[in-house]
Amino acid sequence: MSHELAHMGPRAFNHDQSRDAEEEYDRLRNLARQEASKRNSCFQRSQDAYSSGDGAGAKQFSEEGKAHGRKMDDYNKQASEFIFRENNSNGRVAADTIDLHGQFVEEAEEILEERIKYAKAHGQNHLHVIVGKGNHSAHHVQKIKPRVERVCRELGLQYATEENAGRVYVNLTGGQAVMPPSTHHGSHQQYPGQQHQPHHQQQPQQQDEIEQVVNALLPKVMRKLEKACCVVM
Repeated sequence: MSHELAHMGPRAFNHDQSRDAEEEYDRLRNLARQEASKRNSCFQRSQDAYSSGDGAGAKQFSEEGKAHGRKMDDYNKQASEFIFRENNSNGRVAADTIDLHGQFVEEAEEILEERIKYAKAHGQNHLHVIVGKGNHSAHHVQKIKPRVERVCRELGLQYATEENAGRVYVNLTGGQAVMPPSTHHGSHQQYPGQQHQPHHQQQPQQQDEIEQVVNALLPKVMRKLEKACCVVM
């Protein structure tokens, strides 16, 4: 498994956030990186021991490596859950939107699949997916967006890049992804079924709906990420 666990910092958040939150996210990802390094070291020592004929030593180092791998997965799951809550709850996105900032590619895929299932089950006909523009990726290459597009293709859903290149519009009905005329208010776009509210003045009912989405998705998603091979957005 290959993990690119460089320092993420505030760019993992799609909003102004406290330094404490940034540090907590970085702490979890860095702990995962440390466990990955220990795991790789143990596996290398296991191979060396096996090559030298030390079967017992090889087995011991292999088991230690697996233990570090489990810890790595646990820290990454904690980080994924933490950033998902920070970016998607408490009225930070509209009820028809999901923000995948700060997720590794495999994490983003699992979360999106569960979010689409949730949206369909609750009668939503479209979804706005915030994928980021790739400004902080190597060579400014978007990594999350291609995976989002692949998920849509596999599910038979039409999609289109929005005016903001860091967002993808997904038609959940199976029809063409033709976005209706938008009403601009700052950088926010308004779509049918979405009553426009200033970003900091979400209605209590809408906040409850978003929190329900967060609570419904996370337990399922976290259980499915045990063997994720992750790449930073």
